[in-house]
Amino acid sequence: MSRQPRAVLWDMDGTLVDTEPYWMAAETALVESFGGTWSHEDALQLVGNGLIDSAIILQNAGVDMEADAIISLLTDSVQEALRTQGVPFRPGARELLSDLKAAGIPTALVTMSLRRMALGVVELIDFDAFELVVAGDDVENPKPHPEPYLQAAALLDIDITEAIVIEDSPTGLRAGIASGAVTLGVPHIVSLEEVGAHELWPTLEGRSAADLIDLFDRQNAPTGATR
Repeated sequence: MSRQPRAVLWDMDGTLVDTEPYWMAAETALVESFGGTWSHEDALQLVGNGLIDSAIILQNAGVDMEADAIISLLTDSVQEALRTQGVPFRPGARELLSDLKAAGIPTALVTMSLRRMALGVVELIDFDAFELVVAGDDVENPKPHPEPYLQAAALLDIDITEAIVIEDSPTGLRAGIASGAVTLGVPHIVSLEEVGAHELWPTLEGRSAADLIDLFDRQNAPTGATR
């Protein structure tokens, strides 16, 4: 009989929803307002990063604001884009969430965005998708530190080795791997090759809870076991 995960822990930006273009547009407008320039390559540095780390990079690009003010302004900009332009779910993500719900497998959202932003996205899902949210302002150490995922597992009252993490960035993957979870990479804007994910899927489109159960089962097969 297949072993199944006791929870699936989801990253948000780039994994659940395609908000990266909204973040990049907000960053560009902010840097340019201080007379600087912000390229696509510059923006890629921030994908998956903790908020304070991202704010420091923007300060180094010429943004003369306190880190907390940068974080708040960018969050406001992205939330406004979500309100006016909609929530662009990544292919297959909403459907996989729904299938996990039907299978009785708990889920948590683990994001480095602010809690108010994460809750705003969760509220736009038309079913009760997540048991809990761990956000960037809930932890001392952002991804790639394992703390966000370890905190989610503790709140769900499970061992992290009983969970699957789904991520789209190298920073997030490193957090999942360091936590001890089975870690699945679904690349979006940046490559995940050579990061060390347990498995890479090109998309969540067409994937089901059964696929995640199979992944978890294979990763937990006894050493030397054959199928």
